[in-house]
Amino acid sequence: MGSQEAQDGAGVLVVAGVPMGNPGDATARLIAALGEADIIAAEDTRRARTLASQLGVELRGRVLSFYDHNEQGRIPQLLDEIAGGARVLLITDAGMPSVSDPGYRLVAAVVEAGHAVTCLPGPSAVTTALALSGLPVERFCFDGFAPRKSGARRTWLAELTTERRACVFFESPHRLAETLADAADVLGPDRRAAVCRELTKTYEEVRRGPLGELAAWAADGVRGEITVVIAGAAAVSTDPTDHLGAVLRRVEAGERLKDACAAVAAETGASKRELYEAALAAR
Repeated sequence: MGSQEAQDGAGVLVVAGVPMGNPGDATARLIAALGEADIIAAEDTRRARTLASQLGVELRGRVLSFYDHNEQGRIPQLLDEIAGGARVLLITDAGMPSVSDPGYRLVAAVVEAGHAVTCLPGPSAVTTALALSGLPVERFCFDGFAPRKSGARRTWLAELTTERRACVFFESPHRLAETLADAADVLGPDRRAAVCRELTKTYEEVRRGPLGELAAWAADGVRGEITVVIAGAAAVSTDPTDHLGAVLRRVEAGERLKDACAAVAAETGASKRELYEAALAAR
């Protein structure tokens, strides 16, 4: 069963994007949904009530907490409510449910049960950061939060070495400096990126530049909610003649020819055999 609006009298799950900080970003459909919902499943009930107050909405439905640690326990209750004809509105603290926030398990359960699910599009830190980055983002990947520990983080960054798509992710302000320093080391200090801070809020700031410069800037400390965009890797030629110089420099430094060819092939995607043959011909 695909996403759809419920028929009259039938229950439905409404997944809604909420403002990331500026209440003025609330859509007319969100405002209406807050007032019409029988149940509002909210990541933080206090924030949900504050948002409703800011928007001038009187909540007629029950407000239930729905966050990481009680999500599994709440799902059967919400399924029963929807089966009984309730209109359930799912919201998070900011942005869109299921995007590094609770929600996808409930959506999957509602779909599996054969009930209607619909979505009210709204603010998203991911697409907002991409739009503000000033980087080529026609193709991108979203990686949630960067790994907390340096070893895991560097392994993850290594996967981006040849990733042609831009990568967008969230980071804690307390770990931002370490993450950018690791990124500059693993991906190179010249790889371009953008750090977006406090999006849509009073002190919104976007820093754009090479990873080395951004790491130096963040070393003094950064506050607020952070979204980072790293540019995709530049295209690398696989023509062996384009990388012959790198092979010969390694050989001159003392490496065996086969080892030098293997190393350059691993870095560039060029054929090890063709590199070896080109090097022999050049010698």
